[in-house]
Amino acid sequence: MSLSPAPRYAVNDGVIDAARAAIGDALIDAWDRVGEVTLLVRRDALVAAMTALRDDPALQYQQLMEIAGVDYPERAERFDVVYHLLSVTRNHRLRVTVRTDDEAPVPSVTGLWPVAGWLEREVYDMYGVLFSGNADLRRILTDYGFRGHPQRKDFPLTGYVELRYSEERKRVVYEPVKLAQDFRSFDFTSPWEGAEYVLPGDEKAQPEAKGAPTPLTADEIARSPVAKAVTPAPAPAVSTPKTTESPAQTGAGKAEPELKPRPKARTAKPKADGGAKAKAAPAKPKAPRARKPKGDA
Repeated sequence: MSLSPAPRYAVNDGVIDAARAAIGDALIDAWDRVGEVTLLVRRDALVAAMTALRDDPALQYQQLMEIAGVDYPERAERFDVVYHLLSVTRNHRLRVTVRTDDEAPVPSVTGLWPVAGWLEREVYDMYGVLFSGNADLRRILTDYGFRGHPQRKDFPLTGYVELRYSEERKRVVYEPVKLAQDFRSFDFTSPWEGAEYVLPGDEKAQPEAKGAPTPLTADEIARSPVAKAVTPAPAPAVSTPKTTESPAQTGAGKAEPELKPRPKARTAKPKADGGAKAKAAPAKPKAPRARKPKGDA
C-alpha cells in the first residue's frame, strides 16, 4: 500500500529501446537519469519522431503537456527546446529535446497538437527561437515593441528600454533605461573583512581622532579639584545592620482591626399547617344595654 497521494508512474524499463525502434535514425542520444527518460532528436526529423511517439502501440504518448526552452550561451547551438509528453494509457512521461540557435527554425508540431501554438509562442518570446509552420508566431508575454528576449542569459536584468506615460505626448513612450539610484557600485567585499569605504549611517561609529596627550599623571588627575567635584562622595560605612522587630519600625503604621461580620436577621419559620397569618387578638366584651323603666315616667 502506497502512502503517497500521487499516482505511481510506470517504470522506465524498455522505453528507450521502444523509442529507438520507433524513431530510428532521428534519435541522436537517449538517457535515463533520476527516473526520467530524455530523448535527443534531430531538429529536421522532429515532426516524424513526435508522430511515432504518439501513434506507436508500444509508446502511445498522446498528450503534449509543455514546451520549454533552455539557454547555453557557450554552445554553438545555444538553445534546447524541450517537449514534455504524457501517455495516459501507460501512465508515463517522456522528455524530447532538440537543439537550435537563434537563426535555424524548429519545425512546428501544431499539426499534431494544436495547443503547441501557444507554447511555441512563449518560447519564441522568451528565447527568440523560431518555429517554421506556426501560423501565428507573435509575442505572447511581453509588449509588442519589447526589445530582446528576457530568458536569454545575456539579457540585462534591467532591460534595454523602460516604459512610461508621457504627459507631453499624451501616450506611452519607450526610453533607454536610466537608473537614478545611488550606491550601485558593488565590489562584493564584506564590510567586516577590510572594506575601505564607510557604509551609510556608520560615520558615527568611526573612532575619533586622538588629541594631544596630557602631561599629568593618573594620581594628579585623581587629586585635582575638578575630579573631586565630579566624583561622588562614598557612602558612609554602617556597622550595625538594620533590623525590624515590629510593624511600627517599618513605617507602615498599626494594622487596621478586622471587621466582624454582621449577624444575620432572624426570619419567622412557617407553621406546619402552612398558615402565614398571625394569631388574632381576643375580642372585647360588649357593655349591657340600659333598660327603659316601665310605667309613667
